[in-house]
Amino acid sequence: MLSILYTFFPMLFLFYWTNSILSMFVLLMISVVYLNHYFSFSMDMIFSLSSLNMLMVFLSIIVCLLSFLSTPENKKSKYLFCIGVLSLILTLAFSVENYMMFYIFFEASLIPTLFLVVFWGYQPERLQAGYYMMIYTVSASLPLLLVLLYLFNKESTMMFYFVNVNYMYLTVIIFIAFLVKMPMYMLHFWLPKAHVEASLAGSMILAGILLKLGGFGLIQMSKIFSLSGDKNVFLIFLLSVSIWGALLASIQCMRQNDMKSFVAYSSVAHMALVIVGILVDQNWGIVSAIITMFAHAFSSSALFCLTYFTYKKVNSRNMNYMKGMLTVFPILALAWFVLCSVNMAAPPTLNLIGEMFIISSMSSMSMMFMFIMALLIFFSALYNMYLYTNINHGKLSNYINPSYSMQTYQYVSVVFHILPLLFLFKMEIFI
Repeated sequence: MLSILYTFFPMLFLFYWTNSILSMFVLLMISVVYLNHYFSFSMDMIFSLSSLNMLMVFLSIIVCLLSFLSTPENKKSKYLFCIGVLSLILTLAFSVENYMMFYIFFEASLIPTLFLVVFWGYQPERLQAGYYMMIYTVSASLPLLLVLLYLFNKESTMMFYFVNVNYMYLTVIIFIAFLVKMPMYMLHFWLPKAHVEASLAGSMILAGILLKLGGFGLIQMSKIFSLSGDKNVFLIFLLSVSIWGALLASIQCMRQNDMKSFVAYSSVAHMALVIVGILVDQNWGIVSAIITMFAHAFSSSALFCLTYFTYKKVNSRNMNYMKGMLTVFPILALAWFVLCSVNMAAPPTLNLIGEMFIISSMSSMSMMFMFIMALLIFFSALYNMYLYTNINHGKLSNYINPSYSMQTYQYVSVVFHILPLLFLFKMEIFI
């Protein structure tokens, strides 16, 4: 009887937190309806849950729940409260259609994230990582606030759908604020440092949700600013830097010894494809960006989980000290194989669909983009194979001491990360 309870406890835990957060969200919506009746303003003017909004809200709740599930050893009330507040802020950010409220929640998400990096990080350099993260993101988003205030003064509305301007200098400021958040190559230096120093929950939420705020913001801001396609010199420059930066980030992965830094640079390469998909400003590009964001959220979060589970067995994240884990931890090695295959866009995962759609979008831009994309696909397969073989194959390293096998919550965490990546969604959910 005890073994059955021990087996199903993580699932009950996940079910409990799902109901708790969903209940909080329902209570929030009820309170908004009450305020709507009391103050006589239309709820549709603030909340408009389209399919994209609902997808991002679902993503926020699930990744936060998985971060709870993957760190049972940390049950401090402040830690749980920090993740719960961050989940609520992200849910609100993905739900609003008022661009000023979106900016407020967009910036408010940095505060709990900073706490996860600084208070629950592992190394003394976490203070420097938090400093880097705040300087990069806040300095890029403060001009965005001035632009939004200028738009309100000019258009007398804060709704995405009611504003449509075509000022090139404003577009530059808007794009930079969200490209730092994603981040684009050359604006990415804060991300590997924040990932390396953050706790497991911080890395999972940062890679799984917070990077998606940048892509979601670009999609939302495209309702205000006309991207105007392939004839814009500034957009061609951003597309070129993004696709070239993805290739450089993939090559940079081959030089990493730290597993978390390896996965962080892999995230930079994948998010560059999201930038390209959005800026191409075609239906296929937007679809590919949304699919890639959803797939990357689970694959990157799962890789950070495996990094932490491996660290608990070796007490080091340095891949030079790891060899032959397949012989002593076969289940963990199997999880590494599956997720490295997913990360390199092996069929039938969502990553493959996202890359196929982005290729069709780039074919209308330039054949040079297609050539770089081919190199990117090659190096993506190369560095994922390198990551898997370097950790799991070869003679067992003397630094690895056989310890306890994977726990039940670790199995459940890996399975819940992999299952959404096998879903082939109907296309209507993204359009």
